[in-house]
Amino acid sequence: MNKISNLLWGLVFIVVGVIFGLNALDITNINVFFDGWWTLFIIIPCFIGLFKNKDISGDLIGLIIGICLLLGCQGLIKFTLMLKLIVPTILVMIGISIIFKDTLNNKVKKEIKKLNKKEMKEYCSCFSGQTVDFNNEEFTGCSISAVFGGVKCDLKNAIIDSDVVINANSIFGGITIYVPEDVNVKIGSTCIFGGVSDERKNKTKDAKYTIYINATSMFGGVEIK
Repeated sequence: MNKISNLLWGLVFIVVGVIFGLNALDITNINVFFDGWWTLFIIIPCFIGLFKNKDISGDLIGLIIGICLLLGCQGLIKFTLMLKLIVPTILVMIGISIIFKDTLNNKVKKEIKKLNKKEMKEYCSCFSGQTVDFNNEEFTGCSISAVFGGVKCDLKNAIIDSDVVINANSIFGGITIYVPEDVNVKIGSTCIFGGVSDERKNKTKDAKYTIYINATSMFGGVEIK
């Protein structure tokens, strides 16, 4: 997934660079600042997010909104009609994502629910940033919240001898979780205008223990590295 997203971003910059170059040489006269050009800053990231994030509901909603705004700027859709339909569309998309998410990730959610019965430490960053390091410590799970802030959770050298869960809640913030290479990672997420991305280079599928990431993201993000 990461290779696909990198490829798409690379193609975007190449195309934009070629257009600017051809315009500078007077070979073409492509107007890159057309009516509604700013909507591309919504459309392109959301489109690429469909190939990058585990939960694509937020990206899909953002993509639909971006396209509608572009069509409105182009005069193909009346803004009054778009404003009437935008809220129902968002609600329908959220409902569909919840239905299919519960169906597809039912096994993961059951395991997360079971592991959440254990007592665990809680870490919260509000309008600030912090790093939580479990170097040479036994890790049995935790809850992390980032509200207008950021949290880095380093488990690279943590001692993990059982399945564990990390409850990661990101609201207008960011959470980065560094995991060891010798564990499985399974993700259950709910994202609204946010995303959860697995950035690990070496992914193990037959490890003895699993880290379950129970992520909720609203206008924020959770990264696993």
